[in-house]
Amino acid sequence: MTSATVDRRSLWRAFTASLSGTSLEWYDFAAYSVASATIFGPLFFPGSDPLASTMLAFSTYAVGYIARPLGGFVFGRLGDVIGRKRVLVITLVLTGVATFLIGLLPTYATIGGTAAVLLVLLRFAQGVGIGGEWGGAVLLSSEFGDPAKRGFWASAAQIGPPAGNLMANGVLALLGAVLTDEQFIGWGWRLAFLLSAVLIAFGLWIRVRLEETPVFKAIEAHGERPSAPISEVFRDEKRALFAGVFTRVCPDVHYALFTVFVLTYATQKLHISRGWGMAAVLLGSALQLVLIPAFGALSDRINRRKLYLVATLGAAVWPFVFFPMISGGSIGLLIFGVIVALVLHSAMYGPQAAFVTEQFSERLRYTGSSLAYTLAGVIGGAVAPLLFTALLSWTGSWPAIGAYIVVTAVITVIGLALGKDPEKVTVKA
Repeated sequence: MTSATVDRRSLWRAFTASLSGTSLEWYDFAAYSVASATIFGPLFFPGSDPLASTMLAFSTYAVGYIARPLGGFVFGRLGDVIGRKRVLVITLVLTGVATFLIGLLPTYATIGGTAAVLLVLLRFAQGVGIGGEWGGAVLLSSEFGDPAKRGFWASAAQIGPPAGNLMANGVLALLGAVLTDEQFIGWGWRLAFLLSAVLIAFGLWIRVRLEETPVFKAIEAHGERPSAPISEVFRDEKRALFAGVFTRVCPDVHYALFTVFVLTYATQKLHISRGWGMAAVLLGSALQLVLIPAFGALSDRINRRKLYLVATLGAAVWPFVFFPMISGGSIGLLIFGVIVALVLHSAMYGPQAAFVTEQFSERLRYTGSSLAYTLAGVIGGAVAPLLFTALLSWTGSWPAIGAYIVVTAVITVIGLALGKDPEKVTVKA
């Protein structure tokens, strides 16, 4: 079935389902990320050294990424076997329940080390859900849309992280503004996690009403569903997998630097209040809501790989401008620097979904895309905040962090070189 046979209402409904679902799941993930950078250290990992406490909190942040490959393996395979829609309902519920339970979790002061163990387990469940979400969300919108506009339609899922980040930072910033520090640390932070119950209910209402994608229906009708999609990807589409993994590394690490670690750096190194750090991330994330689909659409008009390459080179250079620029503790320059960083991220992230999914054949797209997404997360975003904090602790300054970003940019450039040029891809969807 081609996109011509899909009515516009179904197309936009798919776009909305992809956008809303990933936004809600990333709200859950981002709420945890912000809490890790600001308050989870003393609540669940108390210690005399604030930096060491933050590193322990970030280690549970990494668990969410390490769990993603499991979600990619399990749900990616199911997405190519039983369909995109069914799997996306499961992943939404899994992430939402885990986040809600974090809001009810006793802290170290109440139950000791068991609190940290339970926090890690719930973070792991979040990661599994997110790991199975991305590949399906991308396909949900792109397989309803015109293949010639895949960059734009696939970007629906890419808007999810900044939208979720915007909501999470906004809620936590609002709570921080209306509550005293004692109230916020004592119980206020829990409201951000408990709120996920309402958001997940809304996401489910949209997804259960959506039909299966035309592409999967066609695969099912022709009896072409794979019986062992994971084995097929590793056997027949290894180059595509490496390309997908490598191209995701720099954007993941870059995003972790300018939305998560920047909060730690601003508060502990520059002595700027948590509220101003959150404001910088909020403004940059708001701009990304427009820029990500715009860059996705731009990649439909110009070479997707070249656009991605230029943005990656910009991301490699920016830390060497950003850190000296904010060294004086200027709030205005901090906000400006984060915004520019997230513009560069948008230029990588907007075309990314289309670039990764078009590396794989239709019948293996969910599995291949999910594996690329989750495996990249392990070597990219999972360890990034922890390494940023460790590098800052060991060296006392930022140049090692900039060098780390350069290394990730080189990896992404290699991935772009391995990937198929979109202009040469024969689209059948």
